[in-house]
Amino acid sequence: MKEEHTALDAAQQLAATGDMETEAFRHYGYQIVDWIAEYLREVGTYPVLSPNTPGDIRRALPEQPPKHPEAMEAILTDFDRILMPGITHWNSPGFMAYFGITGSGPGILGEMLCSALNVNAMLWRTSPAATELEQVTLDWLRQMLGLPRPLFGIINDTASSGVLYALAAARETIADLHIRQQGMAGRSELPRLRLYTSQEAHSSVDKAAIVLGVGQQGLHKIGTDNQFRMDVAELERAIEEDRAAGWLPFAVVGTIGTTSTSSIDPIPHIADICEHYKLWLHVDASYAGIAAVDPDMHWILSGCDRADSLIVNPHKWLFTPVDCSVFYTRKPDVVKAAFSLTPEFLRNAESSGDEVPNLMDYGNALGRRFRSLKLWMVLRYFGQEGIAARIREHIRLAQELAKWVKEAPDFELMAPTPFSLVCLRAHPRGIDDETQLNILNERIMNRINVAGHFFLSHTKIHNQFTIRVAIGNLRTTEQHVRELWKEMQTCLTDDIKSC
Repeated sequence: MKEEHTALDAAQQLAATGDMETEAFRHYGYQIVDWIAEYLREVGTYPVLSPNTPGDIRRALPEQPPKHPEAMEAILTDFDRILMPGITHWNSPGFMAYFGITGSGPGILGEMLCSALNVNAMLWRTSPAATELEQVTLDWLRQMLGLPRPLFGIINDTASSGVLYALAAARETIADLHIRQQGMAGRSELPRLRLYTSQEAHSSVDKAAIVLGVGQQGLHKIGTDNQFRMDVAELERAIEEDRAAGWLPFAVVGTIGTTSTSSIDPIPHIADICEHYKLWLHVDASYAGIAAVDPDMHWILSGCDRADSLIVNPHKWLFTPVDCSVFYTRKPDVVKAAFSLTPEFLRNAESSGDEVPNLMDYGNALGRRFRSLKLWMVLRYFGQEGIAARIREHIRLAQELAKWVKEAPDFELMAPTPFSLVCLRAHPRGIDDETQLNILNERIMNRINVAGHFFLSHTKIHNQFTIRVAIGNLRTTEQHVRELWKEMQTCLTDDIKSC
């Protein structure tokens, strides 16, 4: 984004008090859209993982803020010169770390419109379109996922916020404790609260326990079976033992698509236990739940019709730019009871009944972006069939990679591959020392990441260093997966030779 001149705009002159003029905005807007289009076309040519070292960006920027206006051309030049080298390219087809995501074209355009409108959807009246479009769009998504009605949905920034809200609602259902009014501190009559999740669950559950005052000791982690799914027999034993020891169980968090291995907890059996003991069931389907957009994959959400709350993240596998995390609940009245608080300056006639929701009532955030706009545009642009076709292709690519790993004598699969995540490690014949294998696999992963064509992350499975290959970007093709596999084999061969 370079210009031949660096003159200031009219809005930057000494006597100016208004915004950037329309024609100047149009000029830079066209320039930026052209840059975005070229970036998306060429994103695969960038080093996926930023080569920067800590402090590079900070040292390249002035220590003092600008006192005088600076030309937009100079700002855009510094964006290219200083910031772009510090970007890890999540949009790259070679980004296969964590969970692959995509800022798709329609999603990016929706984000641009959201920024232009700049509405705060805290109340219905502060933006009726934002409130009502969110409800319609999330009901469309509910139907695509094969979930039953009625389900109330809202969009949060992250799944971490959603699990916090779910567990706060679960705590609200505990009879006669009045935690919303009286809190938890200094109450000797308050029993110790206990919630449950598997050892494979996301760390957001731990953080929610900390924030809610339950504490890490109040979070009971349940073991898993040989496919890394929650052991329901152990869950029921833990509940019984905790009750006998004076704990008060109140919630269980199950997972569909765990972060380390994408395993699927047995939600129907967990739901049976929750109904028997009257516990809130929250299901974290942040990554894998989106796969149910494909009707052939509806089975993965089996039992979720009985969950009290559920999370899916369109910003992971539904090609919607971050942030966009969907929180569904069968009990919106309980969530509202946990969070609703309306000061006088927000009271209005439309809020007096239940005809329209005020989205601020279903979490701790007062301000809410118009996030549904980009999701609405993504759903309309691709349609259910188009989304399902792309998800099926990602799963097919993962199955291909898993097959190659199984056939390779010096590599092994470390977990099942139900979705688009492949967990593997190099295991050359004759090397069985686990410490040595851990070091070897970490070296392979780091060499791949430094090379710049791909970015991978890892986990530990039974304390064994495991490389994760997460396929989920719209731009990732079979050729990219083949190139990654070839690079992994080459790294192993070179490593063995160098030793």
